[in-house]
Amino acid sequence: MEYNNPSEIIKNLDFGNDAKSKIVNGINKLTSAVSSTLGASGMCVIYEDATGKPIVTKDGVTVANSVVLFDPVENIGATLIKEAAQKTVKEAGDGTTTSTVLAHSILTECLEASGKINLRDIKAGVERAKEKVIKYLDDSKVKVSNKMLESVASISVNNDNELGGVIAKAYKKVGKDGIVLMEESETDETHVNIIDGVEFDSGLKSQHLVTDVEKNKVELENPAVLIVASPISNIRKIQNVLEHVVKNKLSLLVVANLDQQPLSALIMNKVKGNIKVNIIDPPGFGATKQDTLEDLAVITGATVISEELGDDLDLIDPSCLGTALKAVTDHNNTIVTVEKMPEDVSERISIVKKKIKSESNGFIKTKLEQRLAMLSGAVGVIKVGANSKVELKEKKDRVEDAIHAVKAALREGIVPGAGVALHNAADELKGDIAENILYNAIKAPYKKILENAGIAYPPYFNKGKGINVVTGETCDLVKEGIIDPVLVTKTALINAVSVALTIISADCIISNIRINESSK
Repeated sequence: MEYNNPSEIIKNLDFGNDAKSKIVNGINKLTSAVSSTLGASGMCVIYEDATGKPIVTKDGVTVANSVVLFDPVENIGATLIKEAAQKTVKEAGDGTTTSTVLAHSILTECLEASGKINLRDIKAGVERAKEKVIKYLDDSKVKVSNKMLESVASISVNNDNELGGVIAKAYKKVGKDGIVLMEESETDETHVNIIDGVEFDSGLKSQHLVTDVEKNKVELENPAVLIVASPISNIRKIQNVLEHVVKNKLSLLVVANLDQQPLSALIMNKVKGNIKVNIIDPPGFGATKQDTLEDLAVITGATVISEELGDDLDLIDPSCLGTALKAVTDHNNTIVTVEKMPEDVSERISIVKKKIKSESNGFIKTKLEQRLAMLSGAVGVIKVGANSKVELKEKKDRVEDAIHAVKAALREGIVPGAGVALHNAADELKGDIAENILYNAIKAPYKKILENAGIAYPPYFNKGKGINVVTGETCDLVKEGIIDPVLVTKTALINAVSVALTIISADCIISNIRINESSK
């Protein structure tokens, strides 16, 4: 029988403790797989992809995404935890394994407490405790120095000091406002190239534009760049440009606000393979929008088309196009690299610096500082090499995590790593029964890291210190370079709390009956 409507699919209903029990079973299975990778002594996971090919990885989100459970209710539980992990990596770039372990631990503690206090009090108490932990982390964070960069990077690549050193080198060269990307190397060596480029806050417009499904990114090689300040109401407005691009087999980055008709037309042609295109909204806001577009135009050699300045959109032709080496767009941002920054950029930097000094409006000053960062930034490209495709995939996953971790650390600072920052918070903060649910739960990452290293959890805990699982000695983890970005730790906690409280609030699970089950 074929189903033409989702409502025709046969459903199974589970209630109360039966529903929660199955959900928890799924979460337990997923967490067991993911948590084995946590910490310096974490193990690799080998999984079989859809084609039957074995994949080796130590990346938590990759492990999580590979898990699909046969039981539909168990799979719902696993999927909810996966969503928390995916949201964490999207927001902070790392922390997927920590988020998974935390969600599992918080849920376990909540279920144990449910027989003592009511659900409303549990949820309120956990939320109160969460805010207190976040404040504790913010109050205890340390600003990142250049000396710490290598430690942050090395930890994120699973204590590979050589690889961590390469990533730290990239950030030291591009500076705090610079950008670091990753590409495959032509050899088995991993090294850093420094090129010119900019990053701005304009993200993915449509999933249909994605070229790298795994990383959820759009990547264009040597694209032509079209910048239009005015809304484009009809595809005919840019027809000459599109014909030029297709004829010359170019890719095209469109920086413009498109109405639904031209947007749909471009996406349809991209999906059909007629054109390689990405569309992003113009960066900037209000008065700074035009200036930011002109900055981008100077960098790429494009001409900004604007009806407000007297340009006729019907006369747009290929002469207005700029060029770039590469354009990469993820969920939040776009990075454009060029062969060489034009000399005019230095002049624009000087003008922006003068405006920042004289500007008294805080909002406008922030926008000017963002412009300055965009114009001043360099791009470090880490060329990842390996001896095999399997090794390369695993290495790229680790480098990707580390790039985001270092970026997060530079942005918001660091706290003691290895789960110790959360353990410190749990020991420092005291509350009622409901709040203590979270304080007990957030010790789980530290305990799991010790377990993976074969080290017994100590009966005592020295304030501000933790065990270095490599040496087995108790030490000041920050001084030892065992650190985590505070943004990653906070984001993992927030998402873990969210999914755990969502699950305990459910009393009925409605799942699709699998074909294998219905045929029995």
